[in-house]
Amino acid sequence: MDQSRRYLLLLPAPEEEWASLPESEVELGMQNHGRFHEALATRGHHLVMASPLEPSAQAVSLRNTGRGSAMVTEGPFTESVEQIVGFYLVESSDEADLLEVVREFAEGGDHVELRRLA
Repeated sequence: MDQSRRYLLLLPAPEEEWASLPESEVELGMQNHGRFHEALATRGHHLVMASPLEPSAQAVSLRNTGRGSAMVTEGPFTESVEQIVGFYLVESSDEADLLEVVREFAEGGDHVELRRLA
């Protein structure tokens, strides 16, 4: 019996750079995502959920103060040039093949961080 696992694919990108791309570059990126979706489906990997995220400037961060309370601030948890701009949650029983599909996706222009769910 195949043992399926879930994987979180994080998509980090420089938000300001992405926002200023010409429409033709955005379309190429969307085509890469379309090919990725097709490859997942045809190779037996299950796309559980996927979504872009709102800009990090619209995030709300909550941090424990160490005094029994939480500090709430606007903006991302960390200051960085790159932020997580979207994600995929994928279920697969063939990690080696999933890594190949994700490698092909990355070669199409996307940076991907693959994390196994514990």
